Amino acid sequence: MDRILAPEGESPLLVGITGATGAAYGIAVLRAACGTGIPVRLTVTRAGERVLLEETGRTAAQWIEDLSREAVESAGQTAGAPLQPVLDDLSDVGAPPASGSFRTRGLIVAPCSMGTLARIAGGISGNLLEREADVCLKERRPLVLLARETPLSAIHLKNMLALTEAGAVIMPPVPAFYAKPSSVEDIVRDTALRALGLMGFDIPGAFRWGRER
Repeated sequence: MDRILAPEGESPLLVGITGATGAAYGIAVLRAACGTGIPVRLTVTRAGERVLLEETGRTAAQWIEDLSREAVESAGQTAGAPLQPVLDDLSDVGAPPASGSFRTRGLIVAPCSMGTLARIAGGISGNLLEREADVCLKERRPLVLLARETPLSAIHLKNMLALTEAGAVIMPPVPAFYAKPSSVEDIVRDTALRALGLMGFDIPGAFRWGRER
């Protein structure tokens, strides 16, 4: 994969992982972003930490360590210093991304639970991740929510509509089988790359209709 070097001090992409099933989507977003030189900051809810451990066997801190190592190895083959991901404390509402004056590329929440989605829709900023989403909406920055729930209640749909009207993008992680995935990993990665595409990143290897991989 080609490495896209980011200028020093480039605004980071924010990534959130919540307690819905599908923690692999968040990790795939992180890996794709880090692997192409995009600076990333990760925030994980407490329920997200539990799901990460149950579904992947690793904690958020362990994933950050692994991805940092991969970033260093990748940078060894290219020019420039490695852009290692940052793990923010969920309770630190004074962290840089909590302020609109701290410039970011936007936020991807992957996966996004209905609880987190409802609190964002209600303008409730009870932790750093919810505040990051609130900042993205008020600053008109991209906010992509990989809403993970089925079936959906009327409450879920109303919250999604409210967020769509506020400028967010609701992106349920629905597989694109026309991309002819050969594994679950392919499905997860393609979904992650599509989410990054919505943020304006054209990651090498992303499937595009009418274009070869």
